[in-house]
Amino acid sequence: MRSGLEVLLDDPRSLRGARVALLCNHTAVDRQLRHAVDRLQAVGVNLVRLFAPEHGVRATAQDMEGVGEQRDPVSGLPVVSLYGNDAASLHPQAVHLADVDVLLFDIQDIGARYYTYQASLGFAMQAAGPLGKKVVVLDRPNPIDGVTVEGNVVHPGFESFVGAFPIAVRHGMTVGELARYFQRFCGVPCEVDVVRCEGWERSRWFDEGDLPWVYPSPNMPTLETATLYPGMCLVEATNLSEGRGTTRPFHLVGAPWLDPQRVVAEAEASAARCGLEGVAFRPAAFVPGFQKHARQPCRGMEVHLVDRRRVHTLLLGMVALEACRNADPARFGWRAEPYEFVSHVPAIDLLTGDTACREALESGGSLRAVLDGWEADRTAFLARRAEVLLY
Repeated sequence: MRSGLEVLLDDPRSLRGARVALLCNHTAVDRQLRHAVDRLQAVGVNLVRLFAPEHGVRATAQDMEGVGEQRDPVSGLPVVSLYGNDAASLHPQAVHLADVDVLLFDIQDIGARYYTYQASLGFAMQAAGPLGKKVVVLDRPNPIDGVTVEGNVVHPGFESFVGAFPIAVRHGMTVGELARYFQRFCGVPCEVDVVRCEGWERSRWFDEGDLPWVYPSPNMPTLETATLYPGMCLVEATNLSEGRGTTRPFHLVGAPWLDPQRVVAEAEASAARCGLEGVAFRPAAFVPGFQKHARQPCRGMEVHLVDRRRVHTLLLGMVALEACRNADPARFGWRAEPYEFVSHVPAIDLLTGDTACREALESGGSLRAVLDGWEADRTAFLARRAEVLLY
């Protein structure tokens, strides 16, 4: 496989004479792990500015940690942060695009709606379009395949940085395809070019090609983590730790008060009730390094991925929440702090895009019925999505 960056570097004449800004992070590398900034400057592209997504250009910041404007320590280029201390910071400002002709985007996404890089792409398009600036997406494969689609779309009133556009939770698209989707179906009036990656087929997983895996964010170390993330990210919306700062983030879930054996028993029972396959559960103890219960011994369970092609990852996350809630209903709770700059809507509703999942968990309702209720959304999304696919 070849990334869009490598394809562009074969013939960069389209950028000749243009003033170029690059929205990127540390994943913007070629197969020799050379960064896009170095490669583009080496072929004469006039880079005037970098835009940094959540975690920063070099991925040194944790999740929901604001980053200020700075200079890139490697290239010396000015860096405009698109993740500061308020919601306004998520959007590029006109002053930062005034001396730019083309905005390049090169970031490895992981295929989940809550993963904020694709929201930053959409917001950049919203800013660039009215100013007459072109956006060029250097495409990369969807690492967890481009076929599987899970979940509903974000409903009106539930929009946030983890649900900025009405796409499915596990969307099965590349960032280039998402840019086309935002342009066509989300009212984003922006001129967009996509430099396609080569050699990727929709059914292929990232490890079935030969591009190097660069962890896309500080707590996304492996492809297996990325596979579990569309479901296990739901743990963020609770008072449980998702294992941040351990070697198994999003595999682990726990809290200081949980009984591991009971959690696993509840998870196995929940999985059996709703037909979840492809995973196994193990009692576990761990000490998170960051965020909830940081540096406190936690107990709970570890999710083991047994068959990535059989597991419904969103259902897995719901099963994990149901198991922990049933294991200790008195101490299980929803996140009380603001989430991605939103405080008036529960974090679980922001992640799932409506109230159905939370209400089912609170009432003891059927998780399978929640998925069935989202099926009309998924079917409609699939029809729209088909119009913008590139591979």
